Amino acid sequence: MPTHPINIEVNGKRISVEVESRLLLVYFLREVAGLTGTHIGCDTSQCGACTVRLDGTNVKSCTVLAVQADGHAVTTIEGQSAAGLTPLQQAFHEKHALQCGFCTPGMIFAAQALLDREPNPTETQVRHALHSNLCRCTGYQNIVDAVLVTARTPKSRSGRSMEAS
Repeated sequence: MPTHPINIEVNGKRISVEVESRLLLVYFLREVAGLTGTHIGCDTSQCGACTVRLDGTNVKSCTVLAVQADGHAVTTIEGQSAAGLTPLQQAFHEKHALQCGFCTPGMIFAAQALLDREPNPTETQVRHALHSNLCRCTGYQNIVDAVLVTARTPKSRSGRSMEAS
């Protein structure tokens, strides 16, 4: 299998390696970068468990080749919480919105993208923003509650509370 050199910034750290052309970003993150917070769910982009941020935009890393991320910045759930829990992550904890935790990284990224666009979303907007992320444990209500609680908390666009800034 042909290989290509790539240079990706992952959570602020440069990783320069040679990878197979067909290596998916999700496997690069887990196996090469050693970051297991990005989960492999369905390998078909249906569940959202593999969601990461690529240059600030949410992508399902099971649909992106590692070579496509060459020269770009990737943020995983580990990178989002490098300075401690964000208000959204804290709300997920407090509202018991994580159950088994498998869908949690994707849910966090989807919810944070919504909060960045719409600081005071309605319940309908939250449910719509989360529709492409599957949770097999909960009825979604605790997840929705966590997002709505976070929306009522003063925060910056980065998702950090004003007190933590």
